[in-house]
Amino acid sequence: MGSAPSKPVQYVNVETVNAEEKRGTPFTSPSRTPISADGSLSLNNISNWEAAAEASAKTQLARAILSHSNFKDALVRRDALVTNVHVFNTELDLKTGPITNQKSSGRCWLFATTNVLRYEIMKKLNLKEFQLSQSYLFFWDKLNKANYYLELSIQEAGRPLDDRLIDHLASDIISDGGQWDMVVNLLENYGVIPLSVFPESTHSSLSGPLNRLLKTKLREHALVLRELSSSLRGAGKASDDDIVAALRSKKEELLGEVYRVMSATLGVPPQPNDKFVWDYYDKDGKAGRWEGTAKQFYAAFSNKQYPVSDSFSLINDPRNSYSKLYTVDKLGNVWGGRPVLYVNTEIENLKNACNHLYQMLKAGQPVFFGCDVGQFSESSSGIMDTKLFEYENAFDISLSLSKADRLRTNESAMTHAMVISGVHLDPQNGKPLRYKVENSWGESSGEKGFFVMTDRWFDEFVYQVVVPKTLAPKELVKVFESSEKIVLPPWDPMVSLELIFQRA
Repeated sequence: MGSAPSKPVQYVNVETVNAEEKRGTPFTSPSRTPISADGSLSLNNISNWEAAAEASAKTQLARAILSHSNFKDALVRRDALVTNVHVFNTELDLKTGPITNQKSSGRCWLFATTNVLRYEIMKKLNLKEFQLSQSYLFFWDKLNKANYYLELSIQEAGRPLDDRLIDHLASDIISDGGQWDMVVNLLENYGVIPLSVFPESTHSSLSGPLNRLLKTKLREHALVLRELSSSLRGAGKASDDDIVAALRSKKEELLGEVYRVMSATLGVPPQPNDKFVWDYYDKDGKAGRWEGTAKQFYAAFSNKQYPVSDSFSLINDPRNSYSKLYTVDKLGNVWGGRPVLYVNTEIENLKNACNHLYQMLKAGQPVFFGCDVGQFSESSSGIMDTKLFEYENAFDISLSLSKADRLRTNESAMTHAMVISGVHLDPQNGKPLRYKVENSWGESSGEKGFFVMTDRWFDEFVYQVVVPKTLAPKELVKVFESSEKIVLPPWDPMVSLELIFQRA
């Protein structure tokens, strides 16, 4: 039936797995009487708070400055700007380009992947600039997600509409986001092509209007399938296999509408086994020509030392047990394809994987990683540093949530995928001080499209690193290859990478 479990699943309880983790000293004995006994907001509270604020020179200074300026801009620390320079002592030997731009879409995971893949192509063909077609992968991902959602609608037709799972699936039908295993599914099934063969369209770069229309139709389609399922089962004359066959036949008819909408708005991509011709100039101005299919192009230019299909996701999720294999229920794109799998491990193991950067970068292999880019980062300077802003001093507060608690309380999630293409190592001990990050927000963000990520930011807001099996710890490869998986719920914050970037 596909990669999604067909039986009810007992999801992992992230509150109890790491029971030994302390949350602070418990409050045991009330010693004060509240000013408002009934819990309402009392004006006496306001008076007390204001008296304390007026007595604080720090608060008065903050009020004088921050009431008429963007506090995020005003509180950027000068020393963070000075120390986080865009200088790295280990980088890819070939500089790829141009800097890509996902524009107003959530396709970061596809851009990060194609930014990794293009290195090998540019090196082999001696190219100055080159992009793979993100919109080609976007088309096949979106169409497959539509099919995936309708298959789940068939599978779960017996659940009530107000069931939490059904409600979640209906709200997150065909998001732009995805995960490493999902892009592996696309590459293995559809290959990849140059951007000039299937260029961007208005609606690949501005995905919101298309997504809204497709969600409207797919919700309608799901109701049609649910009603047909109820009718067929109510008649009591057909076997389960016959009912599923009838529902799938109807589903294929409905998907024809989705295809018409997508092909009209995104264009008609070449099918993976259709031949295309790609003409190009190399960096010396010499004309070149390549002819073949999308799958042949992918096979011809894949990195043979570190194959895409041989890489897997290490994650750092301190809510859950380490050295365990995790999957996410009902998350996928290609029905029956490779499931989304994570090996959860300590942050040091993610760093150790990145410590192979020297070896990987010299072999021409950038590193795909997932993070929460919106935390303690500034896009104009391209700095990601936990000490970037003076929030605590300016407001006289403490920001003390742990990484686990940020995940538990929806304060943080894995929102964005980018590529590590360099690292600056401490000359004394060889440990990383900062990382060079290739983003997909165009040249006007960061240092001509590149960001600086500090090592301490890595600790707190990097959740995923994709690593080849040959460079991963053997014990973690063994976990990945095991069959024992812990299932996370579909709404878990470790689900998919989708940050819509829209220039103000």
